[in-house]
Amino acid sequence: MSISLVIFDLDGTLIDSARDLAHAVNGMLAGYGCQPLALSEVRAMIGDGMRKLVERALAARGLATGEAAAAEHSVLQRYGAEPVRETVLYPGARAALERLHAAALDLAICTNKPEHLTAAILNQLDLADFFRSVVGGDTLPYRKPDGRVLRDMLTHFSAAPPDALMVGDSEVDGAAAANAGVPLVLMRNGYRRGLIEHIPHLAAIESLQELPALIDSLQR
Repeated sequence: MSISLVIFDLDGTLIDSARDLAHAVNGMLAGYGCQPLALSEVRAMIGDGMRKLVERALAARGLATGEAAAAEHSVLQRYGAEPVRETVLYPGARAALERLHAAALDLAICTNKPEHLTAAILNQLDLADFFRSVVGGDTLPYRKPDGRVLRDMLTHFSAAPPDALMVGDSEVDGAAAANAGVPLVLMRNGYRRGLIEHIPHLAAIESLQELPALIDSLQR
């Protein structure tokens, strides 16, 4: 392998955004007269984009998913107003990005979060300058787990699948990487729903602090 491109998921990989997402979701549910969801419940709903998060939240409170469009609008308004009120970088994330950036690797984001919210979060957390490309869930006609989104990013960077890594935390990231033929580095923490063993991956790490050394070990 000769790694030239590292593609990061956002939520559950670089940032812990569950508290801000839960705040927005529970604000929406309050508008329907529902009790709030626990943070652990919302955390288990994250990963497939905002619409799926909203549909799962509605279903958890016995509301019709036919309300999803209006409910999603409510959540997006609330979340967009304060997307980093309690959101934090995972330990070691900034240092890892600094080391990879200094090593002249191309860094990119591939998330199912809407692109405008992704850009706002990266700017507010002072991360935007690390990434040469940011692909959100609404940037292309398809999104993770569709492998085409990663294949399009490979084309943009003139990189072959073995020369790239996807760094993610969930089944969605695992499926997208597998569908594109890109090796996956799996975060042991984050928002996955099942066992690590059920997600195909090249390596699993506890902290992004481990990532630069792992990439060094993979370079030919």
